[in-house]
Amino acid sequence: MEDCIFCKIIAGDIPSNKVYEDDDVYAFDDIEPQAPVHSLVVPKRHVETLNDLDDVSLWNALLRGIKEVARLKGMVDSGYRVAINCGEHGGQVVKHLHVHVLGGKRLDDKMG
Repeated sequence: MEDCIFCKIIAGDIPSNKVYEDDDVYAFDDIEPQAPVHSLVVPKRHVETLNDLDDVSLWNALLRGIKEVARLKGMVDSGYRVAINCGEHGGQVVKHLHVHVLGGKRLDDKMG
């Protein structure tokens, strides 16, 4: 999608701090982190919301990406939080499916 900021990041048109990439997903650090470690895992194919994800193989790729980000960021043993905001009331700001991977400290009941 031409006006999607995440599509532009994936294409390399907007710089990002890449954490992980494979054929299906791209992961990068959030520019407004809510925890010491806060990365986003996004499908390379534009999918607007979780409700639009109907490809099981892409879902599996997202899960693999999440696990790889946790490994690369050193959070496998200490733990981490995974969050997906869906739609306006769910707090989704960018209309491109993305998974927040947060950690690096003990997280309370609130995000971050």
